[in-house]
Amino acid sequence: MTPVIHTPADLGRFIAESGITAELTPMRADTPTVPAAAAALGVAPGQIIKSLLFLVRDEPVLVIASGDSPVDRRVLAERFGVGKKQVRLADAQTVLQITGYAVGGVPPFGHASAVRVLLDRAVAAHDAVWGGGGDDRTLLRIAPAELARVTNAEWVDL
Repeated sequence: MTPVIHTPADLGRFIAESGITAELTPMRADTPTVPAAAAALGVAPGQIIKSLLFLVRDEPVLVIASGDSPVDRRVLAERFGVGKKQVRLADAQTVLQITGYAVGGVPPFGHASAVRVLLDRAVAAHDAVWGGGGDDRTLLRIAPAELARVTNAEWVDL
């Protein structure tokens, strides 16, 4: 079955219907990476969040990390009490199937399937953060506290 590809319009409807305090900003250039998004916005890479889908024992876990922080699979393995080899980054097709969004524009919420969310404590250092807005030309602006509320995330040190 071919997954439905969601768009920024779908994310915008989810934000409005869910009463989320956030805004979507269309960009003039592609912003699929942290450096590209930071440069386009004129902000520090730490203000960009990345939504990364991992499979832990084949169960999806979304990790929302500060753009300037690497995500160490060992930390995730310890958190879930599994070996490092049981934690892997999902491939592009799996990301699309589970979230409904293509890699490069995955938002932190509004996904096709409900997933467990871990949120990097480093994100809380900022008043507002920017993440994927549904495609590689749209960014989402949201306060970290609102992000944690909406995703029902568990705060973790990455």
